[in-house]
Amino acid sequence: MPSIARPLRSVLYIPGSKPRALDKARGLPADAIIFDLEDAVTPDEKTAARATLADALTQGGYGARMKIIRINGLDTEWGIDDAKAAAAMGADAILLPKVNSPADLDALAQYTGDLPLWAMMETPLGMLNAAAIAAHPKLQGMVMGTNDLAKDLQTRFRTDRLPLMAGLGLCVLAGKAHGVALIDGVYNAFKDNDGLKIECDQGRDMGFDGKTLIHPAQLDVANAAFSPSPEEVDLAQRQIAAFNEAEAAGQGVAVVDGKIVENLHVATARETLAKLEAIKALSAE
Repeated sequence: MPSIARPLRSVLYIPGSKPRALDKARGLPADAIIFDLEDAVTPDEKTAARATLADALTQGGYGARMKIIRINGLDTEWGIDDAKAAAAMGADAILLPKVNSPADLDALAQYTGDLPLWAMMETPLGMLNAAAIAAHPKLQGMVMGTNDLAKDLQTRFRTDRLPLMAGLGLCVLAGKAHGVALIDGVYNAFKDNDGLKIECDQGRDMGFDGKTLIHPAQLDVANAAFSPSPEEVDLAQRQIAAFNEAEAAGQGVAVVDGKIVENLHVATARETLAKLEAIKALSAE
């Protein structure tokens, strides 16, 4: 499947109940914002948060940033009203927590119509059903809920995230198979930029498109990690040029830096350059 063209390097959670945070988000260099009505909002604020968020989105000012609303689960007392309200707020997608099967997305679509849906992948059952969830016709993105998954798996924290790899890998395979955006889970130590970079690099190497973030201080690290590096751009340009030269000479392969370059390498190189151009276009808006 083709890679996701829209940059989603940094996906920042913003509480839907906090007017100051909602205003500040208008000037932050996030590729996407998850306006949160779930975990970031206390039970006594949840009803009022809908009106607060609706007002902020009506005012606009979020530019080219993708606008995603995370509602409460449909099995909670707020979920259905969240879904109905969110459907009218002009968001780009609605994010449903704890998606266990495609039936959960079917249930949400009753209230959100043709709006694109995103799924929080944060339960063992969701991991096992990742392929079926990713194949849902309205699904456009999967967000890893690594904190909840770790809780359910009863794991201990490890910097290599080894206990989570099976679940994350299933979601990556499912997302790539069905052309769905893949966003890695949060890094909790928001003042630890070195640790964040390690986890961002790991997620990028696994195939994630970006990372969910809990603090604006994490934005620069994530944006850099999920952008093509100058070295990657240089290599991509040289691979394309060498392959074009080889083709013109009637050859099917080229050699760059002592390594064979074939069609598949050129396709990856072109994707790298296209991603860079998409990031430049987003930054200019």
